[in-house]
Amino acid sequence: MKIAQLKSADIHWREDGDPRGQPVVFANSLGTDLRLWDKVVERLSGFGLRLIRFDKRGHGLSSCPAGPYSLDDLVDDTGQLLDHLEINKCVFVGLSIGGMIGQVLASRQPERFRGLVLADTAVKMGEPAMWQERIARIRAGGLESIADAIMERWFCGDFLKTAEADAWRNMLTRTPVEGYIGCCEAIGAANLTETTAALRLPVLGLAGAEDRASAPEIVRATTALVPGSRYHEIEQAGHLPCVEQPDVFTGHLIKFLKEDLHV
Repeated sequence: MKIAQLKSADIHWREDGDPRGQPVVFANSLGTDLRLWDKVVERLSGFGLRLIRFDKRGHGLSSCPAGPYSLDDLVDDTGQLLDHLEINKCVFVGLSIGGMIGQVLASRQPERFRGLVLADTAVKMGEPAMWQERIARIRAGGLESIADAIMERWFCGDFLKTAEADAWRNMLTRTPVEGYIGCCEAIGAANLTETTAALRLPVLGLAGAEDRASAPEIVRATTALVPGSRYHEIEQAGHLPCVEQPDVFTGHLIKFLKEDLHV
């Protein structure tokens, strides 16, 4: 177990693969921890990559500072973690809020990025009133009160019937409430249109075709803001295609690494 004691938070992280290889950094979605990437990391073994995952503040085994959080807070945590790990150049793979973190960090430190993968994310995810309504429901009834609705956004019908889906629901409901709410506040206040449109680096956009949290057309439009970007939809997948369709997700990532980034 590895904990980076940063100025802003204590961040739990994990490293797999070749410690001398090209760093690929993975950032998780709201309500998940670094296990989100287990299937992808397993499929990337043997490619000579340095695979870094972490739990953002208020999630997993990382600390849960008092809220409210801003997206800047989450970006600062991530930048400090990369400093701690002495990662000067990486490929960044972010899903949902993880993709928002990647967009902002790439706009601030473009020299640090070889490429950016934006999975099931956007420059703006929902309206502030929607996030405030969700926060109010959580404060009144806990994460259990919204868990079923979240699961229907995360996964397709067949996957929802599996025991694995039950485990993901447990992960969601065991997320610290203040950590989850803090990240809701960060998402609700964010609009990254201007800074993302100014990015000039290789970008791959991926979206689950049945994503009900970040609709594919929104992910496609976000990706298209960056000239020269690529976009693919993944069939039979919702908001977490790296879980439901890991072979397809990893296949697109490997192709991006080889053909666009020459890794």
